[in-house]
Amino acid sequence: MVWVSDEELHQIAEFLDEPVGGVKIEHTKLFAGRRTLKDFANGDCTFFDPEKRGCTIYPVRPIQCRTWPFWESNLESEAEWEDLKRECPGAGQGNFFSLEQIEAEAAKIQI
Repeated sequence: MVWVSDEELHQIAEFLDEPVGGVKIEHTKLFAGRRTLKDFANGDCTFFDPEKRGCTIYPVRPIQCRTWPFWESNLESEAEWEDLKRECPGAGQGNFFSLEQIEAEAAKIQI
């Protein structure tokens, strides 16, 4: 589930130059009383472009996406991080982040 706030929905709609109501109908659903982005049967978000292998709303993606993979649940232990790296080949790759940067990202959202 990628949780999305009303503010994030407005940002997405503005980015797409579409009405908020249309974005809400086309790309979100209610789950457990909260709004989440829809996904396809394979688990990909409706904003994921499978050909380009990227997010079509990347500049305005929800905070849950912006803070990945630095969620508390992924940082609980070295074993959790190693499990994540097996599941997501991009985890542990790319730019170096200091411990302070990682902790700041993890503090932005509780997942």
